This record gives sequence, structure tokens and C-alpha cells, in this order.
Amino acid sequence: MPLAAKHEATTITIWIVVGVVALLVVAAVLRRVFHKRGMREPMIVRLLNRISDRFVNAVKRPLTIAVLDEVAEVLRTGHYTRNIASALEENREEIKQMVLEKIKDDPTAGRVNLIPFHDRIIEQASDTTLRVLLEILTDPRTDELVSDMLRDNVTQIRRAVRERDS
Repeated sequence: MPLAAKHEATTITIWIVVGVVALLVVAAVLRRVFHKRGMREPMIVRLLNRISDRFVNAVKRPLTIAVLDEVAEVLRTGHYTRNIASALEENREEIKQMVLEKIKDDPTAGRVNLIPFHDRIIEQASDTTLRVLLEILTDPRTDELVSDMLRDNVTQIRRAVRERDS
């Protein structure tokens, strides 16, 4: 088959698909218009709407699974804990200030205020906690843990999608 004929056939096929989709959209709009005005929709509109419903139902599940597979692939390649660590590092001073305020406002930590240099102790504890947390988040083992959790969740979602329509 010559290239021009092949290209022509592809173009014709695309135009047919676009035309059918446009026709189905017009039918859906007409259905809504007739329904709002309290009129009965014509037989051809009902037929086109039934066809579009069947088409959507036939395409919906494979499309959902394909999109889910793509999302899962992207999730597997990410370094989300490093991103969280980066955001925490960027906002380090604000986080330290929040921790200090929360500890001071905590009714069960009231006795800490009686200790000499309590502000310095709280600041040192929050700084140490934040530093350890950042080290944990940048550790490759934490990335692996999150990747495993995402993989297991995506597997569970994929199974639920497949079973729902079975």
C-alpha cells in the first residue's frame, strides 16, 4: 500500500472517530436540553445515548487500568522522602519556632518551664529531633520503604479496580 493511501486511510479513520464522538456529545447535550424542558427525547437521541453509555462503559475500565499503571510507574521512580526532607530543611526555622510554641502551649509540659534554661533545652531538643528526622528522610532505606508502601497500595488499588468490574 502506498504511503499516501495509508496516510489517507489513517486520516479518514481519525475523522470518522472524531465525527462519532462529536455526534455522541451532541446527543448527550440534546438529552439534557430535552430533559430540562420536560420534553421526551427523540428515538435517535436515545439510541445515540445508549451507544455512548456502552462505549464509555467498555472503555472506562481499560483506560483506568492503563492510567493507574502509568501512575504506578511514575510513583516507583520518585524520591519522595528526599523531597520532604528538602521542604523541611527549607522551612527549618519556622518548624523550630512551631515546635517551641507547641511545647510551651502544651498543658502537660508545664513543668518544663520550671527547669532553668528551659527555652535552650527545648530549642536543642527540637533542633536535634529535626536533624535526626532529616537524616532519616534522606536515607535510601526510607526511600525504599516508601516505594514498597506505594507499590503495595497501587497493587491493592489495581486489584480492586479489576475486581469491581468483574
